[in-house]
Amino acid sequence: MAAELFEGHYVWHPAADDRVLASVCVDVRAGRYRYAHEALAETRTDFALRAHRSLVLASEATGTDLVERWLAEEPTPEAALMWARVAVQRALRAADARDERAEALERIALTACDRAAALAPEDPTPWVARLAMARLHRPRDPAPRGLLTAPPGPWRLFAHVLSLDPWHREGHHRFLSFFFTRYGGSVNAAWDVAAFLSQRARADSALRLLPLVALVESYNPTQLLADRVWEQPQWRSTTLAIYQNWLPAVARYRFTPVLDLAYLAHALIMGRREFEARAVFTAMGPYASRMPWSAFGDPAEQLSRARRACGLPVPRPD
Repeated sequence: MAAELFEGHYVWHPAADDRVLASVCVDVRAGRYRYAHEALAETRTDFALRAHRSLVLASEATGTDLVERWLAEEPTPEAALMWARVAVQRALRAADARDERAEALERIALTACDRAAALAPEDPTPWVARLAMARLHRPRDPAPRGLLTAPPGPWRLFAHVLSLDPWHREGHHRFLSFFFTRYGGSVNAAWDVAAFLSQRARADSALRLLPLVALVESYNPTQLLADRVWEQPQWRSTTLAIYQNWLPAVARYRFTPVLDLAYLAHALIMGRREFEARAVFTAMGPYASRMPWSAFGDPAEQLSRARRACGLPVPRPD
């Protein structure tokens, strides 16, 4: 799918150019679930699209009772999946806010994930939702061979996700995030896991971007020459390999992978490869994501600065 041309403004909505999803988000905000069911039912054999749509829809429904009503009225796999997605988001938000309801919400989320998995045993999405909660209790399964730091973590749960979909994008990102320092991990463990997982993937896989995600996560502006890390030969070569091998594959996607494109564009800009970054921004069209730009300041300002460095237009000031 080719992104639309940039027309002077950024589109921050996570649905991007998935027109079906964008339309269903409006319905969900209005308290209707019929078209949400249809949008998810058509993804039963496309797990990447199923993960994407269910996550975006859950962000729209988390503050409402829509998923509970839906499940009570039509207990389908899609209703159960949406309950799991929403329940996990509520549990994580409560835990991060140290809300006294956090434990109860976590139990509800685990029950919801179990129900969704039982109704669709072949679907990895409920297990990926469960994986998102692993950081709450820090499981310590031993790491497989091949990792320098051998970091313990939710390896068994991750292995089950891989048994259902070996290259599940969100599953890999959820697993990697377990090792971020903000969740109790370490910079070295995150780099180690990102390298291990990305090297397993094909050269044209989006999973090759995992090290770039770990690099942004480890960014510390107080460190000497922190902004120059992306210019180091190993990071430049990693970024250029992704540009050469993965970017051409984006045209085959059913929706523009805005977040992955943003990480690639950012790494190219930081590595002073503006020519290649321009092509990535062109592939993104008007669509924008807050990460990785928000790790370095106001996301709109950072994105505009990067586009200007490539000679591309930016939104006019209000």
